[in-house]
Amino acid sequence: MLNSLLTREKSISFNGCIAQLYFFVFLCATECYLLSVMSYDRFLAICKPLHYATAIRISCCIQLSAVSWTNGIVFTSVYLIFILQLWFCGPSEIDHFFCETLPLIKLSCSDTTFMKNAVLVLAYTFTFAPFTLTFMSYIFILRTILRIPSRTGRQKAFSTCSSHLIVVSFFYGAIAVVYLMPETEENKNPSKFFSLLYTILPSLFNPLIYTLRNKDVKEALKNSNSWAH
Repeated sequence: MLNSLLTREKSISFNGCIAQLYFFVFLCATECYLLSVMSYDRFLAICKPLHYATAIRISCCIQLSAVSWTNGIVFTSVYLIFILQLWFCGPSEIDHFFCETLPLIKLSCSDTTFMKNAVLVLAYTFTFAPFTLTFMSYIFILRTILRIPSRTGRQKAFSTCSSHLIVVSFFYGAIAVVYLMPETEENKNPSKFFSLLYTILPSLFNPLIYTLRNKDVKEALKNSNSWAH
């Protein structure tokens, strides 16, 4: 994308398109699992605070992260095997901002009915578990927060998971709109827009959301402001 913006060159080779698709699917799949791991972390911090220090150790964090990345690799490898079964003979213009699955399948000369269904089933199979874990975690978190008697305590508990909840809402909400809504000529452009919400916005906002809530970063900003004055 950066190369296209700088050079105004909008073409991409077939191998480059497949490579872009691979990394796009790989990182999105891994994001699903990492978000579920983070929701589990928030669940322990709010619902079982006394067990947090013993449950979330460095070794546990490394293992959960490794499982997330491994699942992303396995899912994407199987996913790409299906995509590479298609034949592409034209047209060669992708009606999208990047090489995403559904616009790419439309360019195929093969019968894509089975492929569309297989890709959707595969996507649901691998993403249903992390989504369910994230959803269930927030049900327990919300129930625990509502039981806190003081308003200050509820606000403090909610602020602990608010950043993650914002990212999760953007990510899964945009995916649901793009992949679950039937595509017509009227909603084709909104689908493109929502695809940016789960590809660019989480990556753009993550540093801002998480670092600005870090006490050390806040202290550094205060010190820099006082020094400037």
